[in-house]
Amino acid sequence: MKITEHIKKANGNTQFSFEILPPLKGQNIQSIFDNINPLMEFNPPFIDVTYHREEYVYKELDNGLLKKQVVKKRPGTVGICAGIQNKYQVDAVPHILCGGFTKEDTENLLIDLDFLGIDNVVALRGDAVKSETYFTSEKEGHQFASELVQQITDLNNGNYLDDELQNTSKTNFCIGVAGYPEKHMEAPSLESDIHFLKKKIKNGADYIITQMFFDNQKYFEFVDKCRTAGITVPIIPGLKPISTKKQLNIIPHRFKVDLPDELVMEVVKCNDNKAVRQVGIEWAIKQSKELIAKGVPLLHYYSMGKSTNIEAIAKVIF
Repeated sequence: MKITEHIKKANGNTQFSFEILPPLKGQNIQSIFDNINPLMEFNPPFIDVTYHREEYVYKELDNGLLKKQVVKKRPGTVGICAGIQNKYQVDAVPHILCGGFTKEDTENLLIDLDFLGIDNVVALRGDAVKSETYFTSEKEGHQFASELVQQITDLNNGNYLDDELQNTSKTNFCIGVAGYPEKHMEAPSLESDIHFLKKKIKNGADYIITQMFFDNQKYFEFVDKCRTAGITVPIIPGLKPISTKKQLNIIPHRFKVDLPDELVMEVVKCNDNKAVRQVGIEWAIKQSKELIAKGVPLLHYYSMGKSTNIEAIAKVIF
């Protein structure tokens, strides 16, 4: 079922969903199931699965020269999605990236997902890899998420890259895209960011999931700006509970989001990460209650590979 259909079926009741990371190479899918199992009692209509592109590392050879080697630390997104749908009978939503894919790669991936009965995707540009200062697309790939959305829409209309194909089948993907309440790190302003978000919607995106935020007012203002700009699709808030002191520095640096002073000081006063984890849970519960009171269609939690704090939040909220 499409994400938009799940939202309509809920009749205004706020639903619960979450995002998982593929396990590191060398681990099996049971580690994923172990994190999903405790969250299934809250009846998620779907589970997002991130995609991690390849990275480049340089290994020194015996002769002292460096050899460039491509590695993918977290493979398996498509297989995990198939496993989730088979085991839990809920929709799995794979992330699809511009980075690391040619247009032909993207089309073949979408064909595989369609064959598996996967109806939903999240279309993202993706971040620059560690060896890049700025994001660089593949030579025959997409530079922007709006272009990726257009390719998926074209496939939904039966238009493949090989225009000589005849009697082609149409796919039926529901397309999600990212929204940034505090703007994307590379955007010059929030208004310009919303301008390009609107282009993704125009090209066929069906709903928006936001980047994590810790101040609900940022989300409410973002939604108001989107509605004023003519964006009418569902805007799903994404939440991440703080769990370690180190995240006070990592989250603002990596994701370019602000942490409220009240939250920061509560974490600073903690003696250990066990106390930090509890502060993060309580803050996310407070955020969740306010968002539900405002009628959000769904609360989406970033688990980052661990589910115990998400479970603690969901037990109170759902």
